[in-house]
Amino acid sequence: MLVRCLYASRMQKTLTAAAHNSILESSRKNNAKLGITGVLLTTGTIFVQLLEGGREEVSKLYNRIVVDPRHKDVVLLVYEEITERRFEGWSMGQANMDGINPAMLLKYSETATLNPYASSGQATMALLNELVATGSIICGNATSKGRRG
Repeated sequence: MLVRCLYASRMQKTLTAAAHNSILESSRKNNAKLGITGVLLTTGTIFVQLLEGGREEVSKLYNRIVVDPRHKDVVLLVYEEITERRFEGWSMGQANMDGINPAMLLKYSETATLNPYASSGQATMALLNELVATGSIICGNATSKGRRG
């Protein structure tokens, strides 16, 4: 059974670029082994991550994130059974929201900043879908580092 899990969290401290890249590479490697695909959005200390895969694997990963001391204020935005993956070729796509057009953010929230704590899970999912459609998310998998197109 496939599931999709969308959550938000705040990092305990702002990550350096090197630490952020290390987390992404580790996630890509580990997620590929577990059959988990998805995407990670970051801005400042806020993370929004979408995970897709088997129910047991996704649930175990989410539960590890909830107790990870690097995260705080972990909030589950969407958890649903799915018939197919949206990010099937991505061990972990990424988008740095600091470079996104503010008008796109304003379309899905009260302000032109990424704040999943003030938006519905449905609105955050719609933002993800638009980011994919506009090529704003960089593909992250073992064979491709380019934009999904």
